[in-house]
Amino acid sequence: MKIITMKWVLVAIATSCILSCQKEESNAPECSISMTGLSGTYKLTALKYQASAAAAPVDYLASMDACEKDDIITLKSDGTYEYNDAGTVCTPAESKHGAWQVKGNTLTSDGTLNGTVAGFDCKTLVYYTENSIVAGDKLTFTMVKQ
Repeated sequence: MKIITMKWVLVAIATSCILSCQKEESNAPECSISMTGLSGTYKLTALKYQASAAAAPVDYLASMDACEKDDIITLKSDGTYEYNDAGTVCTPAESKHGAWQVKGNTLTSDGTLNGTVAGFDCKTLVYYTENSIVAGDKLTFTMVKQ
């Protein structure tokens, strides 16, 4: 009798563990490259430029003004964004709002947020543009959710 009761207790524990794990997974944030998945507030943390595929990347973030390095962009799931001149304010201060969208891995906006999404892990968004300054070049943006 004790063996049968013990088996039922073990089955009950295993079942509750499986159900609780499934519940946790359903509450996990969506990390897909979609309007909902990418929505959030970001700060630019890296900006690399390559003049050609064979060229070494150059750190463009280092050459930016301090007032540009701490700006924040908020992507909303309704397709709007807000760009705020946060922290050290530039002269003149520059804040914008507009529209954005993502289709497949192509990110577009009516502002500067345009390119191909190279990666997204729910925290860090990496996207790039090609042929920005000269033919064959690549500008890679890394933004981290705040």
